[in-house]
Amino acid sequence: MTMGLKDLLDRYPGAQTFKFGDSAKLSADLLALVRAGRKTATCGALRDYPSGSPETPVVGRRDIALDWDDRPALVIETVDVSICRFCDMTKDFALAEGENDTLEGWREDHRRYFERNGGFDPEMELLCERFRLIEDLAIEV
Repeated sequence: MTMGLKDLLDRYPGAQTFKFGDSAKLSADLLALVRAGRKTATCGALRDYPSGSPETPVVGRRDIALDWDDRPALVIETVDVSICRFCDMTKDFALAEGENDTLEGWREDHRRYFERNGGFDPEMELLCERFRLIEDLAIEV
């Protein structure tokens, strides 16, 4: 039986909810990568995290990833947060995102993502988060 969002928020006080990706398919693909242990990092445009924003990842906080239909999917714990310009992204971090096998592939996919979501600049600052999977909320069949 799946746990409802209210119960999860009671279990993880202070947790924020979020979605990976910007489409149902990308969201499902990224959740699967986390479940498989391949995705242990994520990033977003720093401009999307205004100062004091509750959505900003916090080391030690546990947050709830929702699927595209707003159902709780995973609980992750932030283990590191940093800021990096797109053009300075490291291969280590890019590969930890689990979506690409090369830094070049990461750059191409993320450039397109940021172009779709507010604009791209090679010098744009990214909020980079490393996390660990705490709980997989998928329904066992």
